[in-house]
Amino acid sequence: MSKKGNRNGLADPSRLKPVDKNDKDVVRVIIETPKGSRNKYAFDQEEKAFILKKVLPAGMAFPHDFGFVPSTLAEDGDPLDVLVLMDEPAFPGCLVKCHLVGVIEGEQKDKKETLRNDRIVAVDIENHQWAHIEHVDDLGKQFVRELEAFFVNFHELIGKKYRILDVRGPGQARRSVDDARKALAKKS
Repeated sequence: MSKKGNRNGLADPSRLKPVDKNDKDVVRVIIETPKGSRNKYAFDQEEKAFILKKVLPAGMAFPHDFGFVPSTLAEDGDPLDVLVLMDEPAFPGCLVKCHLVGVIEGEQKDKKETLRNDRIVAVDIENHQWAHIEHVDDLGKQFVRELEAFFVNFHELIGKKYRILDVRGPGQARRSVDDARKALAKKS
């Protein structure tokens, strides 16, 4: 609350620290859209609130929790996207500590421009079901193909094309996070 008693909305989760202070290998992720949701939520920095951006068609839902690494800036102008594998769905605004297992490198194209829009793949450090996953390859080729297909289909629904460039491991995912942290620091 302000001194006058007015509420100012939420704190800005996009400005939280991107890594855990006790373990620099742990990346912090803010969940925007929970697993199983047809609603695509996003944090709006101006409004300081999670807003509904899109509703997916019947039969299509987010396959896993989806969010972003705070205090990062990806090439598309938003914080770095992360798909989080965890036992149960979280909720919009939940901070989840994760370890990185890989990155789906891709580019999105709309009518005017083509931008890189990579998707980090991470595992919640408190989960049981995915605890054995250390590298995106541990998920299996079919699982990764399904994730790729989801992103391609999702972009098609919003009038954009999404092309998969490559799928790489946790080392490249860490470099992507570090690059996105540096990009935000340069902008500030």
